[in-house]
Amino acid sequence: MKLGVFTVLFGDRPFEETLDLVVDLGLDAVEIGTGAYPGDAHCQPAKLLASERRLTAFREAIARRGLEISALSCHGNPLHPNARMARAHHQAFEHTLALAKRLDVGTVITFSGCPAADAKGTQPAWIVSPWPPEFAEALEWQWTERVVPYWRQAAKLARSSGVRVAIEMHPNFVVYNPETMLRLRAVAPGVIGCNFDPSHLFWQGADPAAAIRALGDAIYHVHAKDCRLDARNIAVNGVLDAKKYTRELERSWIFRTVGYGNDAGVWKSIVSALRLAGYDHVLSIEHEDSLMSSAEGLRKAVAFLKEIVIRERAGVAYWA
Repeated sequence: MKLGVFTVLFGDRPFEETLDLVVDLGLDAVEIGTGAYPGDAHCQPAKLLASERRLTAFREAIARRGLEISALSCHGNPLHPNARMARAHHQAFEHTLALAKRLDVGTVITFSGCPAADAKGTQPAWIVSPWPPEFAEALEWQWTERVVPYWRQAAKLARSSGVRVAIEMHPNFVVYNPETMLRLRAVAPGVIGCNFDPSHLFWQGADPAAAIRALGDAIYHVHAKDCRLDARNIAVNGVLDAKKYTRELERSWIFRTVGYGNDAGVWKSIVSALRLAGYDHVLSIEHEDSLMSSAEGLRKAVAFLKEIVIRERAGVAYWA
């Protein structure tokens, strides 16, 4: 297993400067944003695909530093009821597939998307309760009329590019836990899999190690990001929380740098569960910690994970 970083956290820096920083930290891989929600500060697929010179320079900048691309990421909502946004996010997905093929990158990451509750809706509707009964009916409509048809076609595009699609399980999208992930994977089992990010499972009350065992070889890529639960606030309001992430003292949970939400024992069990599931790719560090700068959070995450991954490489497993 290797360590990498999702480079969007350094979107304000030049690409090659970011790569140098990655090398200085002793990392092995980069995950690169290619549009939609992550933006395309370091990689604009349409421009690279239109210029062999630019494409070659991009590829060589990574290769001469001894790095690999773990995945290209265009997390978006191609099922958005706003047709303009849906088209833009689908186009980013198409361009990313084409670029992945040219760069010999096997994995593209995105979200499952979330449509409206019916054909006339104007905003996405995340439905997580079957009652009143119209909600159960709306959820079935979403999957039957929007989710499955879209992903059936999207999987064909991915297959023709020789690329796997890793769906990040994320609240506010139709795929947010292993059960919904496996439901979508059934549309195209050889093409659709999971970008496993434990931070979104922690606050939902799931055990990431158990989730890994349930997903097995459906895991195509992994984000290393943590989540800190605030027991006092949860005791009052539960885990559902729509307050801004910057209201840390009031929230039921916040995203944290790896090791600042859960201790080493938890992360050792995650790495062991991944190993048992046959995952031997990259742990891509994602930074969304509002209490630390990007540089500080990344340094601390690398230091925390290196000891775990080095022992795993040596064959010393922390059995889950």
